[in-house]
Amino acid sequence: MAEATFFHEDFPLNTPAPVVLITGASRGIGAATAEAFGRAGWRVAIAARTHEASQPLAHQLRRPDGRLLAGSLATTAEAVRASGAEVFAQAMDLMDTASMDAALDAVVKHFGRIDLLINNAVYQDREINAMLLELDDAALQRTLAGNVVAPFHLARRLLPTMLAQGGGQIINVCSGAGQNDPPVPANQGGWGFAYGASKAGLARLAGCINREHGAQGLRAFSVNPGLVTTEAVAATLGEDGALAKRYGAMAPPAIAASLLWLATDPRAPELSQQPALIELQALVRAHRLA
Repeated sequence: MAEATFFHEDFPLNTPAPVVLITGASRGIGAATAEAFGRAGWRVAIAARTHEASQPLAHQLRRPDGRLLAGSLATTAEAVRASGAEVFAQAMDLMDTASMDAALDAVVKHFGRIDLLINNAVYQDREINAMLLELDDAALQRTLAGNVVAPFHLARRLLPTMLAQGGGQIINVCSGAGQNDPPVPANQGGWGFAYGASKAGLARLAGCINREHGAQGLRAFSVNPGLVTTEAVAATLGEDGALAKRYGAMAPPAIAASLLWLATDPRAPELSQQPALIELQALVRAHRLA
């Protein structure tokens, strides 16, 4: 199936290709999305903590056997570059405000603009899905800082740039965990309070952007990718978890195709006006994106 191209009404053919900044792009949905936008002709900026493979970091998600997850900014950049797209990689930590500011500044300096921010990165530590009696205040605060405060900070800091350039889009990758109760306890493959609460908070950001700045050319979406077959999901919920058995799962390239559709298809803007999360797997099926 042919790749979508960027929305021609927003970016006339005589202008440079638009720029997307994707956070959490070292692996999974973020890496697949970077490749999809690169193939579609966008200029791609990627950010994540893991700049090189096997890089040990604090509060780092690992496989049950202790091994690090595969993937890095370097490997994603190589894959995007192989498609012929221009790519810029910048290390960034959701728990470090200075690093987020530096990442935004570096991307704007390199490309001159950012047309689309995809807030995909999450704070990854097993404590985000801790059972209530095992969840302390500090762990909850870290989860909220990484999954609510950090993406808010990135969007808030980028708003003046987007307004000055005449418009832009922001896609916040949320989760059904933010709007539903877990089907089973966290220690049996469900999600914990910290993760669900953080994703519920993030889900409210897009609507405020649309109401406050929609008339000025900004557009935002809150999306639910559903269960996706990433290493991170396997590390937190298990290789064959209860959620996968109950709901099924999609691969990262399919979710990436739906994010590209949201950013480029002329039918997408009306979806930004709905109060509920946009179900990406439903988009994939409805528009045969994978």
